[in-house]
Amino acid sequence: MVYAKQHAEFLTVTCLEWKALLKEDKFKKIITDSLDFLVKDQRIIVYGFVIMSNHFHLIWQMLGDHKREGVQRDFLKYTGQQIVKLLKKESPQMLQELRVDAKDRKHQVWERNSLGIPLWTLEAFEQKLEYIHNNPVKAGLCQYPELYKYSSARFYEKNEKDWVFLAHHEG
Repeated sequence: MVYAKQHAEFLTVTCLEWKALLKEDKFKKIITDSLDFLVKDQRIIVYGFVIMSNHFHLIWQMLGDHKREGVQRDFLKYTGQQIVKLLKKESPQMLQELRVDAKDRKHQVWERNSLGIPLWTLEAFEQKLEYIHNNPVKAGLCQYPELYKYSSARFYEKNEKDWVFLAHHEG
């Protein structure tokens, strides 16, 4: 078993210029598939998440000697590349909206400097988990958190494990 050496962390990742890139489920699936891979590869534990149309939130924890900076960089690079690949095939116009004049890339999916906050206490952890789960309700996408598909709310509210990569924060 690989153990966590770092605290769990709350992460917010925003699409470039808050564009609604993740509106369709096929783009959300890129993120969930990548999280599933990172969990199976024993790099992270995922305690909570929500994927909205223009951003997503995670509560995750690095495992073993994996450093957040490296895992996060690889995760965002991979998911960004997969989104660009799909847009090339299915939505060249949307892809043009992601065009940037950068030395190292033609397109950019994610805003730079994603917000990461270490969760030092159980109180901070639970506050962020509640915030994540209420995001779709506040956005008017559903009446109750557990009704939103791309979230860990149903896992916590009804003990339904729609996402195999999720782990409960109470063990």
